[in-house]
Amino acid sequence: MNFLHRSLALSLSVAGLCLQLSLPVSAQDIQERVIKFGHLNNADHPVSMGVKRFAELVAAKSGGKLKVQEFPASTLGNELQQQSALQGGVQEMTAPATTSLAGIVKEFGLIDFPFAVANFAQADALLDGPFGQTLLAKLPEKGLVSLGYWDLGFRNVTNSKRPITRPEDMEGLKLRVIPNPVFVDTFKALKANPVPLAFAELYGALESKAVDGQENPFSVILSNKMYEVQKYVSATNHVYAANIILVSKRFWDKLSPVEQKIMTDAANEARTYQRQASRAAAQTAVAELQAKGMAFNELSKAEQVRMAQVAKPVTDRLAASYDPAMVKLYDDELARVRK
Repeated sequence: MNFLHRSLALSLSVAGLCLQLSLPVSAQDIQERVIKFGHLNNADHPVSMGVKRFAELVAAKSGGKLKVQEFPASTLGNELQQQSALQGGVQEMTAPATTSLAGIVKEFGLIDFPFAVANFAQADALLDGPFGQTLLAKLPEKGLVSLGYWDLGFRNVTNSKRPITRPEDMEGLKLRVIPNPVFVDTFKALKANPVPLAFAELYGALESKAVDGQENPFSVILSNKMYEVQKYVSATNHVYAANIILVSKRFWDKLSPVEQKIMTDAANEARTYQRQASRAAAQTAVAELQAKGMAFNELSKAEQVRMAQVAKPVTDRLAASYDPAMVKLYDDELARVRK
């Protein structure tokens, strides 16, 4: 055997050995793991549909080794309790509204600015583009990793007193709002009486008349049976709301690159499905709410514009307290997606 043949034979045997070594290593790249995925919504809500699809995809991609266990309906606590559990590494995943993150990354409040986007295409382009992704990049230092945004939908006002057809109809209404400055200050500007309250306490507050009303997407209103304790539902479409898929960074850092890729790919596939399911559910929810006895009305474009004008000084003031670079990116991206 000449030198060339010996070298080739040696190279082939080394390559074969490397291949043999690589096979068991790749099998070990996926360990048996249980992933607790908690969220606030009921098991019939589009967020739950997304979690179930994500769980199916993760199981399929991992050969059944990665098991996602869903804990719906606030069984693991409210948004902030679950966020803390992720940061502490005692819970693996959650899917809160982006709103809940404004306490740790102030600029998430920009997503909640009223009347910013007019439709789903604009909302997706804003969140999936540079602005939304720059926000996600701020989370790892807070102990969280995000796998992207899901659809919650446009938020609308319900109450037990009267239909909302113009800004003046808000005056004096005690409305439960998310404990977040954008919501509190916007509804104050509309002369409502905003009451910050955890979501888990909302139904009881409506039932006892501690508050007159609240604001949420149609599918949330239906899933949580607010038609039992509210008469009027008004399509104000004042804020586009998204859920954000969060993973505990402590858990994420324990995963192999293969496991991380499985989770990321599954989240991306589940996102497309969840958005479609959520938007279809919102369309059918209005008819179902009416069938349950709620009085439904839409706001005219002119009255929406008037509401936006009332809210603008609030958002201008709040924007001034945010990172100027993030505000500029937000403004630039809004201009891009509105074209």
